[in-house]
Amino acid sequence: MMTDGSGRTASLPTPTGLGALSATEILAGYKRKAFTPRDVVDETIAALEATDAACNAVVTPMYEQARADADRLTKEMRNGEVKGPFAGIPVTIKDLVFVAGVPAYGGSPLNKAFVPDVDAAVVSALKASGAIITCKTTTCESGYKLTADSPVTGTTRNPWNLDRTSGGSSGGAAAAIAAGCGPIAIGTDGVGSIRVPSSFCGVFGLKPTFGLVPRSPGFSPPSWASLAHTGPITRTVADAALALEIIAGYDLRDPASLPLSPRRFDTKVVPLNGVRVGASVDLGYAAVSPDVRAAFNKALAILESCGAKVSMDGPGLDPGILEHTLKPIAFTEQAAAVASRTTADLAGSETDYRDVVSAGRHYSGTEYIEAGYRRGQARTAFLKLFERVDALVTPTVAVTAFEAGRLGVDRIDGIAVDPHLGWSPFTWPINLAGLPAATLPCGFDRDGMPIGLQIVAHWLDEPTIFRIAAAFEEAQPWSRFWPPLALREQGRARAKA
Repeated sequence: MMTDGSGRTASLPTPTGLGALSATEILAGYKRKAFTPRDVVDETIAALEATDAACNAVVTPMYEQARADADRLTKEMRNGEVKGPFAGIPVTIKDLVFVAGVPAYGGSPLNKAFVPDVDAAVVSALKASGAIITCKTTTCESGYKLTADSPVTGTTRNPWNLDRTSGGSSGGAAAAIAAGCGPIAIGTDGVGSIRVPSSFCGVFGLKPTFGLVPRSPGFSPPSWASLAHTGPITRTVADAALALEIIAGYDLRDPASLPLSPRRFDTKVVPLNGVRVGASVDLGYAAVSPDVRAAFNKALAILESCGAKVSMDGPGLDPGILEHTLKPIAFTEQAAAVASRTTADLAGSETDYRDVVSAGRHYSGTEYIEAGYRRGQARTAFLKLFERVDALVTPTVAVTAFEAGRLGVDRIDGIAVDPHLGWSPFTWPINLAGLPAATLPCGFDRDGMPIGLQIVAHWLDEPTIFRIAAAFEEAQPWSRFWPPLALREQGRARAKA
């Protein structure tokens, strides 16, 4: 059982709607003819509407098209014509990812009239698999921060506590998954934007190896150009593996795309005997809240009970990596994304976003290249680490979800931190290295807010992440725990599934 930071057992009943089912449960239900895609989509839309009213998670509904797609698939299923591996599975798409004919605001007032005429590669892959796109979900402007608040959509809230942030920038995606609005969400992650909201909302989030999932045709502006990954947010490890099998692939339009054959991922639970896990609660320099430290230590004990050989080890990164490596790269790339825009053009943007762009414009080319050298040193540090261990585990975020509407926190356990990125010191180093990483729930703080455990593996070693995550999920079944918002009546009884 999962416990909060004080050691109390956390327990919640299960929502009843079909939207709360996992993808594997939905597919099994279709096979048994227990319900139809139209049944699932109707209840998923009802859950999305209720969640959006409370959390502000949806930017652009695509409900009529979703119902039409569901009706078509329902007819095809009755005729035995459905072949796609995700046929009838509802999926949400973060608003930084193109869906042809649907606005892509990306949280920016600059994009209020922008409607792409092409699907992103991941959307094309999902449509080809039979998935049903239900809506676009909220993000901050150009994905620049780790909440999903923006001048376009306002504040996105956490279904565990509506006074708290969902995290971001894939905040609407994570909030919707946590609240039972379908099993799969597509997010993006430049400095932690899949893992932070997944941690804050108590769900599973995966940032694949850089280049494994194509970003083409990308988003305009192409912020976090050398840092951003696209990946799934789900409630179960198995669903994330299924989604990754579909969206991973080579695409010439993305110069970072890796020319790899289709991959399959096994999430069968097996003992972790022989798996060497390095563990670091602070990477040697990070401030971490006491509740997160406590949950992390308990998670290590669980991994050991699963058979893993846990040792305190880490990459030994430069404590100045945020200021001297990440910011010159990330902020310059943010500034480059709006290089043609004037100060007047950005007048409708948030002050914090304008500050990031301004900082990026003031870094010199020399500083950007020097940061790239230091980035290479960080990559080497991870290479050496993975000679000693098979995976690294850390807290996902140094704190739990804070008040909605804030940029971040500026102190952790009495220690001053950068309010933009300092409270998430474990996520963005992994983006600098391009490594795969996932977050999964490992407990709750004293206020009942979720805490995440980050698992990092060698490049293209997603199988090790899935193996560890599946074993942890079996020992610590977080998907049985639901935020209060998800417990509203959602229609058809889960027992029908």
